[in-house]
Amino acid sequence: MAQIIDIADLDVVYLSYDEPQKEEFWIKIQNMVPWAVRVDGVKGSDAAHKAAANASTTDRFVLIDGDNLPDPEFFNLQLELDDASKDAVFRWRARNIINGLQYGNGGLSCWTKEFIYNMRTHENSDGKDENNVEFCFYDNYWPMHDCYSVTHPNATAFQAWRAGFREGVKMSLNRGRKPSLQEFEKYVVSRNYDNLCVWQSVGQDIENGIWAIAGSRAGTVRTMLTDWDHEEVQWFDRLQELWDDEYQHIDPYEKAEEWGKQLKTKLGMPITLLSAEDSKFFKHHYKSNFQNKGPMHRE
Repeated sequence: MAQIIDIADLDVVYLSYDEPQKEEFWIKIQNMVPWAVRVDGVKGSDAAHKAAANASTTDRFVLIDGDNLPDPEFFNLQLELDDASKDAVFRWRARNIINGLQYGNGGLSCWTKEFIYNMRTHENSDGKDENNVEFCFYDNYWPMHDCYSVTHPNATAFQAWRAGFREGVKMSLNRGRKPSLQEFEKYVVSRNYDNLCVWQSVGQDIENGIWAIAGSRAGTVRTMLTDWDHEEVQWFDRLQELWDDEYQHIDPYEKAEEWGKQLKTKLGMPITLLSAEDSKFFKHHYKSNFQNKGPMHRE
C-alpha cells in the first residue's frame, strides 16, 4: 500500500557553503518555507550532507543547495511512496540560469537520514571510482523527471568558473573513472555528453557566463588531456587554489577559444562559442517543450 507524504510535512534544510548570494537566498527561502533550517560552511560534500541529516527532525527531508531558488509550488506537492521508492533519494532537475540546462545539478533533493548516514562519498569515499566525486551511482538514488527550481551559480567570475570546471570534470568521467581518449565519447553517458557540450557552448547572455564556459572547457582539458588527478575536484579549497594560481587572471574568451580547439581536435567535441543572442535563442527553444509530469516520475 502506497504511503502519501505531504512535502510540507517534511523538514527543509538549506545547505550553503560559500555561495555569494547565500544570505539573500536564505531570506527568500525563509519567506517561502518558514520551517526551513540552515547548515552553513561545513567542509566536504559528504560531511555537509551528514550535517544536514543531523539538522533534520524528520527521517526524510528536503535539501536546498546554497545557490538554488525553488518554485514555491513544490512545497504543495505530495510524494507517493511504495516498496521500491520508500528508501530512495529523489533528485529533481533544476534549470541552470547560465545555459538553460535542466538536469539534477543543483536541484532540489529529498533524502533519508539512513541513506546519508550509510553513504561514503567524496572526502569520505569507500574507494570506489563512482563514489569519489558523486552521490548518484547508488541504486536507490533516483534522478527524477520534473524541474522545480532555478540554480544561480554565476554571481561572481569565480563561482561561474568553478561551477563550469566541476561539471567539465565530472561529466567527462565514466562512472567516476577517467576514460581513455578512445573511450571518451563512446562510454561517457550520452546525456552527460550532450550537457557537457552545452556547458561549453552556451551562456554569453548571462553575467559571468563566459567564465562558466571557460571553466567547463578547462575542466575537461585538465581531466582528459593532462595527468591531473580528477578526484581533486571534490575539494573546494583546491579549486580555490587553482583559481588563484592559474585562472583568475586569464582572458576567458581567449582561453575558451584555445581550449575549444584542443577539445575539438583531440576529443572530437562538437562545441562552439555561441554569442549572447544565439545563447538566448538556444535557451528559449531548449525549454519550450519541457513539461512536468508529477514529482514521482523518474527520468
